[in-house]
Amino acid sequence: MKKFLLLILICFAQITFSQTTKEVGKPNVDEVSDINNENLVYNTQGVDEKPEFPGGVAVFNSFLDKNFIKPADKPKMRGKIYFTFIIEKDGSLRDIKILRDLGYGTGDEALRVIKLAPKWNPGKHKNKEVRTLNAGLITVS
Repeated sequence: MKKFLLLILICFAQITFSQTTKEVGKPNVDEVSDINNENLVYNTQGVDEKPEFPGGVAVFNSFLDKNFIKPADKPKMRGKIYFTFIIEKDGSLRDIKILRDLGYGTGDEALRVIKLAPKWNPGKHKNKEVRTLNAGLITVS
C-alpha cells in the first residue's frame, strides 16, 4: 500500500511540474504538439491508454526485486530507490533517471536492472502510440 501511495505522489509531482497553461489568443499546446511534434513526452495522466508492463505492475515489481543485487558489504541495507523513465513508442525504456538511491552503488545497480526489463506496451493518445513519462521504485529489504 505504501508503494502505491508513493508512486501516486511521484506521478502527482510529475503532473504538477509538467503542465503548461493556455494563454488567451494562443492555440492549445496539446493540439499544436499532436500535429507538429512526434517526440512529445506525455505524462500518464495525459494519455487515453496508459502504458503497461506485460503482466502488469506487480510483475514489473517482481522483476525488479528478483534481479536487484544488494551490495555484498551491506547485507542489512533497507530502503527505497526512486526512478523515472520514458516508455518509447516501441515499448523500450529510455532516459532512465535515478531520483534517489541508498548509496553504495545501489543507483548503478538499479539502472542496470531497469535496462534489463523487457519492452512495455506503449501508451496511446488518440489511437496513436506515444512516448510517456513514468515513475517507479525498488524496495531493498
